[in-house]
Amino acid sequence: MSFIMAQSQAPNILFIFTDQQRADTLGVLNPVMRTPVLDRLCAEGTLFTNAHTPVPVCVPARCSLTFGQYATATGCYENGDPMPEPTRQRPTCMQLLAEAGYQAHGVGKMHFTPDYKALRGFASRDIAEEGLGPPADDYATWLHHNGFNHIVDTNGVRGEMYYVPQPAQMPAWAHGSHWVADRSIDFLRRRDRSRPFFLWSSFIHPHPPFSPPVPWNKLYRAPSMPLPKRPADGHNLWTYINRVQNRYKYRDAGSDDNLLRAMKAYYYACISFIDYNAGRILNALETMGELERTLIVWSSDHGEFLGDYDCFGKRSFLKSAAHVPMLVRYPERFKPGQRVDAPTSLVDIMPTFLAAAGVDTSGLSLDGRDLAEVAGDPQQRDAVFGHYQSGGHDSYDRALYMALTRRWKYIYSAAENREFLFDLLVDPDETRNRAETAGYLGQTRAMRAAMIAQLRAAGREAALDGDGWHVYPPPAFYSDPDAGLLFQDPEWAASRQAIPGYSEDTAGRIELNLRW
Repeated sequence: MSFIMAQSQAPNILFIFTDQQRADTLGVLNPVMRTPVLDRLCAEGTLFTNAHTPVPVCVPARCSLTFGQYATATGCYENGDPMPEPTRQRPTCMQLLAEAGYQAHGVGKMHFTPDYKALRGFASRDIAEEGLGPPADDYATWLHHNGFNHIVDTNGVRGEMYYVPQPAQMPAWAHGSHWVADRSIDFLRRRDRSRPFFLWSSFIHPHPPFSPPVPWNKLYRAPSMPLPKRPADGHNLWTYINRVQNRYKYRDAGSDDNLLRAMKAYYYACISFIDYNAGRILNALETMGELERTLIVWSSDHGEFLGDYDCFGKRSFLKSAAHVPMLVRYPERFKPGQRVDAPTSLVDIMPTFLAAAGVDTSGLSLDGRDLAEVAGDPQQRDAVFGHYQSGGHDSYDRALYMALTRRWKYIYSAAENREFLFDLLVDPDETRNRAETAGYLGQTRAMRAAMIAQLRAAGREAALDGDGWHVYPPPAFYSDPDAGLLFQDPEWAASRQAIPGYSEDTAGRIELNLRW
């Protein structure tokens, strides 16, 4: 590997990354959305309309992105799995860009495991992570130093309130999305101007809780929001993990259309507020005269069901949870206004960065491809793949797999030993499973074979039985309706949440320090 482009010619790189943003939340695709900055990027850049996450959950999606590899190579399938340590044989994109002379800086949520504060190739970071508090978390520390010492849920109240839309506890200027833009602009102003920069601006929203600040919380009004996609056969498309997610996020007790509309209004507002703050970063670039020599990529780690199929969360390869925005602006390599329907993936982002920077990748084992090459010849990309294992690295009994082409999406759920096939030409919204339908059986076999070939090439034979799937006993599911509910109180905040005279002490007794 070598840096082959003179630094004076190497473009800057700005990577705008959101968490849990659906692909259909761009104004150019969704008339309800108000995203003038995203719309401008689409007009001045290339939009990849068939981009999917390789793993539909935060940590492994980011792991695959930074290494340019599917989870079958990284071994990171679930949030609890540690990311592999960067090595010479498997470097991160930040590491290679730094070695090529870039000043690499990260702002916001990276969700690196097991060490959330790791650099992994960055020269520096401004840290804003879920669950971290002061002094480890830069945003929480800044928030408390600015008079918001009472806030322990810095990105919205979680636990029982996880999917309850709520106004932010701080004003817009102190909101996490505004802080990410502030820190990004600060880096642009103080950076070393003798070399190109790589800036990863990573927003926690629109990840739940959906908590936009005032007045953005009233940008969309709940009664005017469209209802989720709930096809007649929708529950037949559930897998085991959908039931688990609905349970532990308090959303398994039926639907409330008013709540669903409010969820969508606040979710959309979070995205519009990010759009505004991304615009502040782009305005700073433009004022500095750097916009035209900066490669800009916008994407997200995965989507969000948001009530589609009566489901919530991610961890699924259905479109709502797996389809992500992917757009690139850099006039030298990407045509303005172009839309590309070739299947693409987050694993393509690393090769795109390195190709623009002139870094030789011939010695690397990358699963992704340079998006400029895909845009130039969309027919060269036949398929992308996805892998998720809810129990982690060795838990193949609850694994999900996806193979995606322009026309077909194949999903296999090991928990139910069940296949799903969607004909995207006639059913782009993925409402009917055709895997066992007469006339589609040959296509089911072909897509299954492609998926299995990808696993076999990656050495993941444990999931297979000959030329088919290994069949496991179905996993148990709690009969108690309250089992598995989600509590996410940050450990650092426990002392702040104790109320003398009312809270339970560690022995489970009620404190009665009352003075009459």
